[in-house]
Amino acid sequence: MFLSELIPLQQALKIITDTIKPTPLEKTTLENAYKRVIGEDIFSQLDSPPFDRSAMDGYALKAQDTFGSSQQNPAHLTVVDRIGAGHTSPAIIRNGEAVKIATGAPIPQGADAVVMEEYTQEQGDNLKVESSLTPGENISFKGEDIKKEEVIINKGRYLQPQDMAIIASGGYKEVNVHQKPRVGVLITGSELVMPSPNISGAEVINSNHYTIKALVESSMAIPTLSHVEDHAEKVKNKFESILKSHDALITTGGTAISKGDVVVEVSEELGELMFHGVAMRPGKPFAFAIVHDKPVFMLSGYPVAAMVQFDVLVRENLLKLQNLHRPPVLTRKIATRKIPSTLGRTDYIRAKTDGVNVTPLNIKGSTMIHSMVSSNCYIVIEENLEGVAAGENCDVLLYDSMLV
Repeated sequence: MFLSELIPLQQALKIITDTIKPTPLEKTTLENAYKRVIGEDIFSQLDSPPFDRSAMDGYALKAQDTFGSSQQNPAHLTVVDRIGAGHTSPAIIRNGEAVKIATGAPIPQGADAVVMEEYTQEQGDNLKVESSLTPGENISFKGEDIKKEEVIINKGRYLQPQDMAIIASGGYKEVNVHQKPRVGVLITGSELVMPSPNISGAEVINSNHYTIKALVESSMAIPTLSHVEDHAEKVKNKFESILKSHDALITTGGTAISKGDVVVEVSEELGELMFHGVAMRPGKPFAFAIVHDKPVFMLSGYPVAAMVQFDVLVRENLLKLQNLHRPPVLTRKIATRKIPSTLGRTDYIRAKTDGVNVTPLNIKGSTMIHSMVSSNCYIVIEENLEGVAAGENCDVLLYDSMLV
């Protein structure tokens, strides 16, 4: 069956999302876990700190020995030991005694406070304390940051530098993360050639090879690139071989809303064509299929349309393959001029924003690659709007906001 009826964008997104299954888990070292998606809840194996420790350089003592102390009326104590970080003291602190202590060192038995070195004077073993302390002052207590067996990281979290610290503090050198999706990228088109200053006849440079590769990598997935002529049997063979060893397939070209489009027909022959054609501009001839239980995203051959289709319909779902849920975040900007649109279609208009205002570019069409370079956002006009008036707030999707 050939499908040519355009479906609303939100319906297309739901159809795709409902088919996405997260990739399996794999174990990785903590050194390699940055910007990966954790696959299970992480329970701390330790208390952190693992013992009561000094929060600064100074002297461990009994707080009551300093009550009422000041520069004019210092407390007089005896230093009975000195310890650095990584060492312990056998001393049991009694009234009138103190232990010189470094930041991070364990609090000696009997002490309940630490006085900062700046508020003391030491001569030999004689110590003057010129500040009054309360019990617990300048001490980091055992389990104050993390308690043993508490959940410190929830599954599905996209790991950031600070997460490395808490996982390590929980006693882990390895974690289970979702595998990065292996994405086959199949560029179709008999006219396509690799970059060269010398092209002839009807040859066209295969810029999609580099664009789609970079887009896939920007979604934390691993692309494998290949090119095939517009020949049904060759396209079919590529589908079969790629899907044997990859988690998803992205194609470009051969999706125009007309009979005889090779890529769409092959996907329908090998699997289930879920839809062909989305009510959006640019990027109307987008198709999606499930082949061998794997998602197949079919993009336009026109570079700009392919980029928009990827940003709108593919990127979020490559992240979902990794169990990372990052829907696009729209912001509101002031349109500098009137922007017409058509009811029943979602428009993604290349534009430039200065942070407050947004100006649509004058370039139209799906072939103007320069328009993507000159813009830094899309103005998004939903299907139920006829456009945006000058001076009116409108929805904007920043290119940078889509990156992870």
